[in-house]
Amino acid sequence: MNIRQLLDEKLTQGLHQLGVPATISALVKPSTRVEFGDFQANGVMAAAKQLKTNPRELASRLLEAVDLSPYADKVEVAGPGFINIHLKDDYLVSQAQTLLTNTVPSTTVAKQKIVIDYSSPNLAKEMHVGHLRSTIIGDAIARVLEYLGHEVIRQNHVGDWGTQFGMLIAHMKELQSSGAELSMELADLENFYRAAKVRFDSEPAFNELARNYVVRLQSGDAECLALWQQFIEISLSHSEELYERLGVGLKREHVMAESAYNPQLPKVVEYLTERGLLGESDGAKTVFLEGFKNKEGEPLPIIVQKADGGYLYATTDLASIWYRSEVLHADRVLYLVDARQSLHFQQMFALARQAGFARPEMSLEHMPFGTMLGSDGKPFKTRSGDTIKLADLLDEAEERALVIVKEKSMDLSAEEQQQVAKTVGIGAVKYSDLAKNRLSDYVFDWDTMLSLQGNTAPYLQYSYARSRSILRKADHIDANATLLITEPAERALAVRILQFNDVLENVGREGLPNYLCQYLYELAGNIMSFYEACPILKEGVNPAVRQSRLLWAQLGSDTIRTGLSLLGIQVLERM
Repeated sequence: MNIRQLLDEKLTQGLHQLGVPATISALVKPSTRVEFGDFQANGVMAAAKQLKTNPRELASRLLEAVDLSPYADKVEVAGPGFINIHLKDDYLVSQAQTLLTNTVPSTTVAKQKIVIDYSSPNLAKEMHVGHLRSTIIGDAIARVLEYLGHEVIRQNHVGDWGTQFGMLIAHMKELQSSGAELSMELADLENFYRAAKVRFDSEPAFNELARNYVVRLQSGDAECLALWQQFIEISLSHSEELYERLGVGLKREHVMAESAYNPQLPKVVEYLTERGLLGESDGAKTVFLEGFKNKEGEPLPIIVQKADGGYLYATTDLASIWYRSEVLHADRVLYLVDARQSLHFQQMFALARQAGFARPEMSLEHMPFGTMLGSDGKPFKTRSGDTIKLADLLDEAEERALVIVKEKSMDLSAEEQQQVAKTVGIGAVKYSDLAKNRLSDYVFDWDTMLSLQGNTAPYLQYSYARSRSILRKADHIDANATLLITEPAERALAVRILQFNDVLENVGREGLPNYLCQYLYELAGNIMSFYEACPILKEGVNPAVRQSRLLWAQLGSDTIRTGLSLLGIQVLERM
């Protein structure tokens, strides 16, 4: 149990013993200012309102009932009823000392089986910037939840089915007939798709042929399935190359494509019919749920099967919910899909509950995110208005980073500069996104994200590299030395380091990696202040103090490295 949890639990129990309803907690949080102590309990005012009593009097009674002396040397009532908690130096040291030998996170969170649905590109085209947020936010959340001990099941719900694949198969078939080498043609998926789409839109005969191939594909035609599989293999390879460049943990075994649910789709319709939930509208099979209406106040339909017998995203999503509930037995299912799909998921979750596709205890959570914008405030595109390929974006990130690295790190070899540029460039793109609240749109800005100042990946990577440089220069580091607090900067660093697991639990609970980014930025600031106020390698420093400060530097840099790794960002020993 981390320090904040411990304090919150003890004060909350005290409130309940004083007659406060069980729904009220002490709300212990890190203090925003040093003079308010290390932690502050803010829940007494709400508790006093429930008991119709004076909040300062209730706070005083609470401190008489709860003994915090093993952890704090000063606890005081402030303002209208806040409780300020100043931790003991000895307690901070004892907790930090355990971190030197225990790498397992201290957490009381109940372990769960959690499915995370993220990235999910459409395999008809190459991945573009629109796939970036789902991919890296989902990956960061998955890493954090695994670190906390949960069983995480990654699900890459790629789009590999539907009308567009009939179009692509028709184009593949005709190229094959003309003697073209398909592997060469498919090397550039974007151009291949564009050529097929032009023909689909302009040639009626080709359009009809493509639609026929859709029917054949969905009917299990062996020739169509073979061509389709060839396309899918090449398309997945494109995605996997980008995942590797991004340092994302998605592998082939995590692919659970739309097509995987195809055999279940008739059963979804059959089950909804049996439950009396399906109606008909213009020949299509639809569901109308209470509470979902358009701007005109008319009921919003969920189309489960088109009039021509085809299925839609809704049908596949319902099948996937059933699979994740009844086959995977998930406790939580997290969907990292952009905010424009919020209504769709509200409807899906409501229908899944009503139809019994999801166990009542399974949590279904849409974790939406905003849009990446250009400097003009519009969705980020090329100057010509085209969607930016993700591979091109990463190329540019590395090129821009290399210019900076050559200027700042001339002592590195050309090969080292290339490696640093790759790590810094990719890390900068990822961190710039992860540092923003995922619910917000954000403006993509190269200069800001590659800056060595401010809340950026290069700044944190530099902070880590500087710490490692100091540790390398030390003649000897005694891993069994005793940590000491001799200066306020050491104390501030200790408090910050010990907040790490609590921050991770917040990220895991709310799916907001920006909490971790903000924490790491503040930690880097504490480390910088520590170096300025607490000499380590300078002559005249007491040997015991030197060894202690080396361990504080090690703990700080280790926390930076672990935090960045949970965001999927690499560190550098030299910059």
